[in-house]
Amino acid sequence: MGTVSVSQVKLGDKIIQDVLTPLGSVLFHKGKVVTPREYDILQAFLVPHVTIDGPPDKKEAEEAAASESQLEAQGSPHIKSSLAEQYERTVLLLKRVFNQMMSGQPLPILDIRNQLESLLLQSQDYKILTFSPRNVPSEDYLFHKSVMSALSCYMMAQWNGLPKKDWMQSALAGLLHDIGNAKIDRNILNKPTKLSPEEVEDMKRHTVLGYQLLKNVTAINEGVKLAALQHHERFDGSGYPLGINSEKIHPYAKFVAISDIFNAMTMKRSYRKATSPYLVLEQLNQDSFGKLDPSYVRIFIEKATQFHNGTIVRLSDNRLGEIVFSDRNHPTRPWVSVNGTIVNLANEKQLYIEEVLQRTKA
Repeated sequence: MGTVSVSQVKLGDKIIQDVLTPLGSVLFHKGKVVTPREYDILQAFLVPHVTIDGPPDKKEAEEAAASESQLEAQGSPHIKSSLAEQYERTVLLLKRVFNQMMSGQPLPILDIRNQLESLLLQSQDYKILTFSPRNVPSEDYLFHKSVMSALSCYMMAQWNGLPKKDWMQSALAGLLHDIGNAKIDRNILNKPTKLSPEEVEDMKRHTVLGYQLLKNVTAINEGVKLAALQHHERFDGSGYPLGINSEKIHPYAKFVAISDIFNAMTMKRSYRKATSPYLVLEQLNQDSFGKLDPSYVRIFIEKATQFHNGTIVRLSDNRLGEIVFSDRNHPTRPWVSVNGTIVNLANEKQLYIEEVLQRTKA
């Protein structure tokens, strides 16, 4: 069909030439099929015209829709399929492991290590702020949170300078930290309403139960076992189950505590929408005063917010914009270009990033 104004674009049209933002970043790569989401972004960025090939044939449209749907079910639709595939396989394995532990079978640690290694080979494609599984059934919440914690803890071990021998073990700590929940009543785990005080106390037992399940597994180190026990302990001693302070909490458990909070809050649940990752990072920063290890939190925020220039975001006033600069002194409040006007969120305190929509740079 050639180059047309955005007003002439129809849903289902295929873009055959990269679409750029006013600042020169790639908004959409060629081959993208226009859906309502893409159309809204084109209009928000005041793109004057695009080059399209007209609607794809029926088979191609169906394949594109199926692919988009599958990737959204597995994670961000903008990540490579290899990461999405290994992520999904790890979730499925963890579900099987929980069922086995419920029936008293031993932990299949060899299967777990092999699959985790396959996942970690794709970890370079895992972007903490832009990866988020969609439409997760409530009964699968723990599995998704654990797999994302495995990826996050693997990165945190590297970011904090731990020896290479600790990287895989840190990932195992993230993956298995909630294994004790296999011994908690399913009705409590999946309860859609607030837990009673008695149910809360029962739920807290998962830390001790997890340690008991892992303590005799020889293929994991003591840090993995302690992460299951200690990931709800807090820097000032206010956590559970032992109420110990920072000096006695294993580094893996500190990694898991940060990852667990971040992933829990940024995941969409049946009873609430996902919280903006930038808001969660700000909450983590506040919690680092007494609750979480401040040095680990600082590094997590610095590393998670790096290399996100070109990311499309929605601000709290519903305007769409593009991150163009991340200030090291204010990593959770970057500069955002909105229709060519720079919004410095470090100065515009009343605004914040409500939603991360899309990465536009590889």
